[in-house]
Amino acid sequence: MEEIKDLWSCKKRTLQWLIILFFWQAVSGQIHYTIPEEMPKGSFVGNIAKDLGINGKQLSDHGLRIVTSKGTIQYFALNVNSGHLQISERIDREEMCGEMEKCMLRFQVLIESKFEFFSVEVAITDINDNAPQFRSKDWKMKISEAATLTERFLLPRAQDPDLGINSVQDYKLTGSNHFSLEVQRGENGARQAELVLEKPLDREEQSAYDLILTATDGGDPVKSGTLQIQIVVLDANDNVPVFSQSVYEMTVKENIPKGSTVGAIRATDLDEGINGEVKYSFQDITNIASQIFLLDYTTGEIILAGNLDYEKSSLFEFEVQAMDGGGLRDRSKVLIFVTDVNDNVPELMMTFTISSIPENSPIGTKVAILNVRDRDSGVNGKVTCSVPSNLPFQLKKTQDDFYTLVTEKHLDREEVAAYNVTITAVDEGTPALSTSETISLMVLDTNDNPPLFVKSTYTSYFLENNPRGASIISLKAHDLDWEENARITYSITEGQIRDSSLSSYLSINSETGVVYALNSFDYEEIQEIQFVLKAQDGVILFILDENDNAPEILYPSFPTDGSTGIELAPLSSEPGYLVTKVVAVDADSGQNAWLSYQLTKATEPGLFTLGLHTGEIRTSRFLLEKDALKQSLVVLVKDNGLPPLSASVTVTVVLANSIPQTLSDLSSISALIDPPSDLTYYLVLAVAFVSCLFLTFLLVLLAIKLHKWRNSPMSHSGSINFGGVPVSQFVGIDGVRAFLQSYCHEVSLTSGSRKSQLLFPIGSCTNTLTPQQAPNKPDPLLITDESNNIQENAAGNQNYTDFLICGPTFSFLHSLHTSPSCSIPYLVFLDFHSFSFSPYCTITAS
Repeated sequence: MEEIKDLWSCKKRTLQWLIILFFWQAVSGQIHYTIPEEMPKGSFVGNIAKDLGINGKQLSDHGLRIVTSKGTIQYFALNVNSGHLQISERIDREEMCGEMEKCMLRFQVLIESKFEFFSVEVAITDINDNAPQFRSKDWKMKISEAATLTERFLLPRAQDPDLGINSVQDYKLTGSNHFSLEVQRGENGARQAELVLEKPLDREEQSAYDLILTATDGGDPVKSGTLQIQIVVLDANDNVPVFSQSVYEMTVKENIPKGSTVGAIRATDLDEGINGEVKYSFQDITNIASQIFLLDYTTGEIILAGNLDYEKSSLFEFEVQAMDGGGLRDRSKVLIFVTDVNDNVPELMMTFTISSIPENSPIGTKVAILNVRDRDSGVNGKVTCSVPSNLPFQLKKTQDDFYTLVTEKHLDREEVAAYNVTITAVDEGTPALSTSETISLMVLDTNDNPPLFVKSTYTSYFLENNPRGASIISLKAHDLDWEENARITYSITEGQIRDSSLSSYLSINSETGVVYALNSFDYEEIQEIQFVLKAQDGVILFILDENDNAPEILYPSFPTDGSTGIELAPLSSEPGYLVTKVVAVDADSGQNAWLSYQLTKATEPGLFTLGLHTGEIRTSRFLLEKDALKQSLVVLVKDNGLPPLSASVTVTVVLANSIPQTLSDLSSISALIDPPSDLTYYLVLAVAFVSCLFLTFLLVLLAIKLHKWRNSPMSHSGSINFGGVPVSQFVGIDGVRAFLQSYCHEVSLTSGSRKSQLLFPIGSCTNTLTPQQAPNKPDPLLITDESNNIQENAAGNQNYTDFLICGPTFSFLHSLHTSPSCSIPYLVFLDFHSFSFSPYCTITAS
């Protein structure tokens, strides 16, 4: 009855799994399904035809099939009638994935009609199909009668290949009230049972105890396993064996031979005699690891007994125990890392291939799709595929380990009619391993060659009075094409005889090219016949491209709102850091569309490099603090036509680590471009202050000099003599230094005019000058505002005084006035900018 209930429960759970429609999602060409393990053959996995967007009724037309690798088990099959993905082989998650939480089966589906393939990923979920089991049915342990209360003893751990709730969840202990059971939860979630001493032991009272340890999982229904535990009570043993390390890590290559020593463990016991003798044993080890490794129970050496395979398992983890003769023990963990060696040859599998291709196929036509893989890992598993460089084909990596063989150049059947393309896959291991596959490809002919005659002009002679239908000449053209494309048709296109159509005189066999006479010719009437013969196999019109399109820059695009696009370059960028990429296209074809990129202008030459054909802008050195935060790069894109056409774009790069920093850096850049001119303001203010101070000083000095001169008795004498004064002196005004020289001027002043007349000087003078010493020849020095009137009429200016000013010139002298109470004139300086003054002069007044 119990078995019937279990069977019904299993069927019910299986039915629930079948009813659930597992979700799938397609991301970048990938389809995902989820199913439980142990489902019967033919079970529904998913409607893959619907997920790929293919009508199930037309499934056979699309050529949908599953792509598998050599030597792998095909767990799934495709129902060509319904388009459903079904299970074809029993799936055991524990056998396939072991203790991995995520168990995935991956394969590819090819749609031959579209030359497309999709990756399918099926997740296998765990069911409770395994019961907990102990490595042995019996377990014997020794406990000293001197053991203290609450002392703990580790018990063997049950193994359950299932995961999660289906694995071991709890332990129970029965058989004696001297002991209790406490279950601890480890770091990885595994549960460990510990035996706790609850009552003191007395060997004389009872020397052995029989207990039963039961391990249960959390599945539905719950499954369990039991272990018979026999406890032998020993006399006191006060020292426990101690391992030298809590964790032993060992590394071994996967190709070492059997019998090799992997490593050794070591424990010490301070006791003497049998209580100090340590024996080693495996604890908590999987069945697979126990078949591969052996432990010498006396020396602690771990010996390889089986074969290692990195591709199956790269890490073995188990525990070892050291126990002395008194039953005391210690445990330690052992980690054995398996390193990979290049022991697997790359595998090539042709997923799809064609046997023939037209010679006019465009560049990039797909020829074959192939899958390559290497069971090794790391560098040993990296595979590079290649084809001979002298063939017009290339391999393109499309997805994961799939390659597509495409044409790289135009094919010409007349040059090569068939190709044997050898594809070689080489891994990067040492030594490198390789494999190759050959594809035979026939080039189909197209009508790309016109018929050709051997000569452009043919001459034939025949006698008159020929019979009708006589053969006149036989012409033959040759065509390099094949079969139907080389079949030539002959015809006469041009010619005329005596204003009559040539067709009434001549006829040509369209297949052989033999020309026949339809009439008998008379030499006296017709001496020569000229006609044009055409050989035709088909007409193809080719339009040749001209370089009439300039390159068009797609990125960076020109802003439409007046803003400037900015690219960010972190300040920590290393040489070769990709900042941005200029993308351009050309509507032309061939070499007219071959683009090259040039960096024509840069804020700091040498900071950035530009890929000639890629357009990638990269840093060429480390960024420095002195580098400008804002870099402007002018990129020129030029095609390869004749003449070449080009386009340019300006790329702005800001050196900053983040967007907020970019904004602050731009603000600082603007501030540096137009800083406030405080320094200029203070400089102008200082210059103005010094100029005013110096001008004030000169005015005060001039006033003092004039005041002394007016109060001096020499000012009323007819002659003033400054003796002992240097002949040449100078003063500077507003920073300009003017050298002074002595001059002698004759001045006429009037009171009726606001403007004084300065007459031309009558000569030069020395320190003391008398009228008799003045020369006759005047020396022009100053011209007044009305320079065209050198002298005014004396009758119109009754009040005037003539005097000589000997000494320096007074620049910008606007007016001279005479005092009404004094016959000697005084000078009034109005609105002048600079002047020079000499303290020595002789003035003569009348």
